[in-house]
This record gives sequence, structure tokens and C-alpha cells, in this order.
Amino acid sequence: MARRKPAPCPCGGATLADCCGPLHDGARAATDAAALMRSRYSAYALGLTDYLLATWHPDTRPATLALDPSMKWIGLAVEDARSQDPDHATVRFTARYRAGGRAGRLHENSRFERIDGRWFYRDGDVDETPPAAGPR
Repeated sequence: MARRKPAPCPCGGATLADCCGPLHDGARAATDAAALMRSRYSAYALGLTDYLLATWHPDTRPATLALDPSMKWIGLAVEDARSQDPDHATVRFTARYRAGGRAGRLHENSRFERIDGRWFYRDGDVDETPPAAGPR
């Protein structure tokens, strides 16, 4: 009987069980803003709205979150992660996706804040490259 290969982590980590899965399950907290950002990307890819809302800063968290089921997140590149002080950080990243069979990129400079030892996504500046007009 063939063994199933462990699921890869959507953020690019080796496996979901060793990377973002423990954060999603509450078994471990993000050690820094970049780890939280990666886990949130994975949560978008996996449709984990409860996790996304729970890791959103209380001052900027929406009341509800509806994800577009036609959007498929297909890759993440973290370009920069910086701490301003022990409780504030920014992470610049590019997330690739497919929507309606077309590829697009979301570039964001995200701001994070640590409250009582836990990191939260506060907000971000988004620059989106819309899906290409034809197949690639």
C-alpha cells in the first residue's frame, strides 16, 4: 500500500503540518510578522476565514470575510520583512493567483502589530497586477 505524500504548505514551506498548519490549529503562535503573513497567505489558499479573522488586528478587522472560491492562490514571495520596534513590523510580498483561468499578482506592503505577545495583521498598501488578458 502506497503512503500518501504529506501536503505541501501553500506558503512554500516543506509541509503544511510542519509549517503553517500548527499556526492554523492554534498549536503554536507566529514567532514574527513574516511567519504570520505566510500563515495568512496559506489560510487564504485553504479558505480558512476563521483564522484570517482571528489574526486580523481588532481595530481593522472586518465583521465578516467572504473569500472568492474561483480565486486560486498559487505562489508567494516574501521580498522584505522589517521590524520598526519589538511590536511593529512590515512585510512586503507578492502573491500570485489565478482567477477565471488568468494569472495575476498581488503586491502588498503589510503592517503588523504585536499585542500581548501575539502578532496581528493591521493593514496594508496593495498594488495589484490584474489577470492577463489571454492564456499564458
